[in-house]
Amino acid sequence: MNHSNDSHGLIQWHGTTIIGVKKGGKTVIAGDGQVSMGNTVIKPNAKKVRRLGDGSVIAGFAGATADAFTLFERLEKKLEQHRGQLMRAAVELAKDWRTDKYLRNLEALMIVADKDVLLILTGNGDVLEPEEGIAAIGSGGNYALSAAKALTDYEDDPEKIARRAMAVAAEVCVFTNDRVTVETV
Repeated sequence: MNHSNDSHGLIQWHGTTIIGVKKGGKTVIAGDGQVSMGNTVIKPNAKKVRRLGDGSVIAGFAGATADAFTLFERLEKKLEQHRGQLMRAAVELAKDWRTDKYLRNLEALMIVADKDVLLILTGNGDVLEPEEGIAAIGSGGNYALSAAKALTDYEDDPEKIARRAMAVAAEVCVFTNDRVTVETV
């Protein structure tokens, strides 16, 4: 993930590509493995997509790694508190993320899913459920989103859609590579 200084002198992280595709009763989240600092690739094989809790929730992040792990831990706690109800846990996490003094400074975006919902979570308190069952974040997110939308009429397998969309993003976005991690629910 590359970074730049914002007007407050804080490091702003952007980079990577994460896509979620929900189709035919199956949901896939895929992410690339590149970690960049400026124009330098620091690590080519980071795992930005993982299973949470009892394995029934999958999540991917774009942003600072340490911040993402903090958010994953918080989401797991919310899932425990709300008996695995992802939508409720996501809304509660988003509230905390927006209002908590510590969490408010975390630089990350997340895509989370279970067998029922696919959501984008932001530090602004947003819990967004994409209408068409496709969500993408990160610097290559718009490329992957466009590719997935184009493919969805021609392909029924959400994993094939996600993998091809990630390949397109890796070809176009310099902060995205082709070392893809995929999780499915």
